[in-house]
Amino acid sequence: MKTAGRTLIAALLLTIAARAANPTEDRAQDFLRLANAGYQALTRVNSEAQWLAATDVTPEHDAGSDVAGKAYAAFTGNPALINEAKELLTHRSELTDLTIRQLNQVLLNAAEGPMTNPSLVAARVEAETRQASTMNSFEFKLRGKPITANQIDDLLSSSTDLAERQAVWEASKQSGPALKPGLIKLRDLRNGVAQELGHMDYFALEVASYGMTTEEMVKMQDDFMRELRPLFLQLHTWAKYKLAEKFHQPVPKRIPAHWINNRWGQEWEGLVEAANIDDRFKGRTPEWIVRTAESFYTGMGFEPLPASFWTKSDFYPVPSGDPRKKNTHASCWHIDLDHDIRSLQNIESNADWFFTAHHELGHGHYFMSYTRPEVPPLLRIGANPGFHEGIGELIALASSQVPYLKFRGVLPADFQADTTAFLLNDALAKSIPFMFWSSGTMTHWEADVYARNLPTAEWNARWWQYVRDFQGIEPPSDRGEEWCDAATKTHINDNPCYYYSYAVATVLKFQLHDHIARKILHQPPQACNYAENAEVGAWLKSILDKGGTEDWRTLLREKTGEDLSTRAMVEYFKPLMGWLEEQNRGRQIGWE
Repeated sequence: MKTAGRTLIAALLLTIAARAANPTEDRAQDFLRLANAGYQALTRVNSEAQWLAATDVTPEHDAGSDVAGKAYAAFTGNPALINEAKELLTHRSELTDLTIRQLNQVLLNAAEGPMTNPSLVAARVEAETRQASTMNSFEFKLRGKPITANQIDDLLSSSTDLAERQAVWEASKQSGPALKPGLIKLRDLRNGVAQELGHMDYFALEVASYGMTTEEMVKMQDDFMRELRPLFLQLHTWAKYKLAEKFHQPVPKRIPAHWINNRWGQEWEGLVEAANIDDRFKGRTPEWIVRTAESFYTGMGFEPLPASFWTKSDFYPVPSGDPRKKNTHASCWHIDLDHDIRSLQNIESNADWFFTAHHELGHGHYFMSYTRPEVPPLLRIGANPGFHEGIGELIALASSQVPYLKFRGVLPADFQADTTAFLLNDALAKSIPFMFWSSGTMTHWEADVYARNLPTAEWNARWWQYVRDFQGIEPPSDRGEEWCDAATKTHINDNPCYYYSYAVATVLKFQLHDHIARKILHQPPQACNYAENAEVGAWLKSILDKGGTEDWRTLLREKTGEDLSTRAMVEYFKPLMGWLEEQNRGRQIGWE
């Protein structure tokens, strides 16, 4: 006992000596206790208010969101927090890596609403509240009658009448003019708040979470497209011939936007009949879809999502005749940076929502994994923003694999999959055209608007220049500056300068999937099954539970043995490339 006592005393003396020897770290820890506690408390208040405003759009909830946003900014952007974090970071050599990461995050959070200029921050919060309300409550109309976003998508998925398709597509762009004035104001306000803490503009602030500059991020996106371009050109050629045949039209150089089922041409689903499994969800309820998505994770050894997840989430479309309006974009929320996790969806009984539900719950389990004492609230984030999306996309990919669909009973055990068809659908509906939308159109347009101050009178022309150049798509009619077609995309309004993260996520998902398939499951990446595999779950959790406590590049190298790369993506679709080249023999490749 005496020996144990002496050991304990010696340990205490060492701790005291360490604290005395490093007063800067001690001071930083005292500061971070306050910063973390305040950040978590105000995050909960702000998230609750935003949740109400997104799930029940009313003037009262908009006002509540506005007040909560200002309170959140008043804390995170407090000049005292900014000055202390900056001062402590001048003594980096005396601080631990975890402390430095938290202090940097304090400054990144502060840059979103720096109260060194409170009137600017208040104006931004008010403008974003108004913009969200305009977007969430906008009523689209088709031939004078109201039409919902889900109905627009359903018609574009089902109609073969080109005149009707064009009318529906044009209806989907009606919100642009209503949103443009607010977006113009927000561009200047967002750039203003970013510049308060020394960032060049809002785009530069957002890419700082990757430890990158605007130029470095844009170059990385251009590199992705350069490496994937041969496959994209083959897919584009195959798709335009397929669509021309479907609509009994001459083969165009660029694909008319209303020929594609997706409103923005970001994903080209519905072109591969042999891979269409929507009919397999007949008789399956939306409740079954979301519960099945949860069992994907628990089957691999993840803890179940909290009971409150099931009572507080908003999973399903607003019933017909109900006056409530809600945001229609699927999302998952970490309300209190603890165990209040919720998802906002509009689940219907089809394949797309099956995969989406698996994706969104991936965010929820990421939240759960890093909600632990070792990860301070300031760092309860993804290793980088693309990691969060990448995990969701990884599980969406895994949930679309034929062996998994058989395991869940969606496909019968004796189902004979057309492997080329499923691979072609993977490429068109989930991966390759999406890269040229996200790395190309979205990234470059927002970089022009925020980093290069593109004149507002050129916004729509530049948008369509990029759609034509990167995506090989053209509008069915002239789109002048009276329109603002970029603003019809949710992220342009409420999650700006972020979309490159989806491109990073798409590349990342194939890298992680390649490692799981080849190194853990020893199955082909194009047809494997994660279900009930505890080893896959443990490997994934070892990534997720880190949160933002480690450098994302280091974490990726440790877990996969390589840097971020399209290698796995190119290899995944290699069997498809040869088939496409054969199909396109004698056809003009590309649109120039």
